Amino acid sequence: MAQWQYANPVRLSFGRGAFARAAAAVGRRRYCLVTYDKPAMFRELAARLATAAGPAAATVEIAAANPDFHALARACRRYAEASPPPEVIVAIGGGSVLDAAKVLAAAGGDFERVRRHLESPNGADLPRPIPIVAVPTTAGTGSEVTGWATVWDTDAKKKYSLAHPLLYPEHAIVDPDLTLAAPRALTVSTGLDALSHALESIWNVNANPVSTALAIAAALGALDCLPRLVRNLGDADLREAMARASTLAGLAFSNTRTALAHSLSYHLTLHHGVPHGIACSFSLPAVMRAVIGCDPACDAALAAIFGPDLGAGADRLAAFLEDLGVSTRARDHGVDEADWSGLIDRALAGERGRNFIGKRAALG
Repeated sequence: MAQWQYANPVRLSFGRGAFARAAAAVGRRRYCLVTYDKPAMFRELAARLATAAGPAAATVEIAAANPDFHALARACRRYAEASPPPEVIVAIGGGSVLDAAKVLAAAGGDFERVRRHLESPNGADLPRPIPIVAVPTTAGTGSEVTGWATVWDTDAKKKYSLAHPLLYPEHAIVDPDLTLAAPRALTVSTGLDALSHALESIWNVNANPVSTALAIAAALGALDCLPRLVRNLGDADLREAMARASTLAGLAFSNTRTALAHSLSYHLTLHHGVPHGIACSFSLPAVMRAVIGCDPACDAALAAIFGPDLGAGADRLAAFLEDLGVSTRARDHGVDEADWSGLIDRALAGERGRNFIGKRAALG
């Protein structure tokens, strides 16, 4: 048997009502709160935390999804105003908030440190990141259990990944009740992000038996839960099931990272404004077809999810997406068919694309 390893240092607290553990996770440390500037739900969560753990030493509010270099530089300046500096960051929000918290943790109040690190061919040195308590309010990104953050340079139309072994959150508190307010579009997009994380960690050069087992459970959970959840957004049990699937997917790709579908997605998000979860999931059926027969372990994992006829399974995956209102055609997401082949080639050459174990010829 080939050698393999799996590691994840995040302490995980999961379950309805788990947010009550946030104050204990902070302890007596000075904390910086990172959250959204709206809606009211986030002010209410901040107030609950302040009642239990004391007021925040600093509060950094993120205004929009996918904060770019400019927004992150402003956030770092706000963080730097705290004196004495915070000892821990509490991030309450979706993937954009959790990723912004990782940038703050690594920047030490100076975004230029992170910028130099991202733009340097060898990665400029970073100060030791401070700990993070991650409290996701969506079920999909998995950032609460990974050691990297997506950082966008919208001016240059580039996507970076900030990665550091100490950027894994110290503690992830996954409370499914916090996802109840998510509207349908966000629920679909983040749920499909989780499904993509699961599948992308299977057709991956870095897959191992633990990550694959987690990915199978995550994919089965998402495929079963998401169609029912979008018809009943207030169902707390389904919210819990989706949060569980997202967490398992996060634990899977925390060791493998993602692959081709994510590599394809970055262009669509940067150039066409396609939400990340849609951008990284619409191509999953085509990517799955390109990997069938390439690796026995991958085929076995996909068969555990879709059944022994993997071609029919890819067809069912396409129907699953279409039923959620997500077209599997690139042109419907802003990419002309004439440009699609070139985009595939560039995606395969990218860092995430090189994780893919499938056949280029099968992608068209």
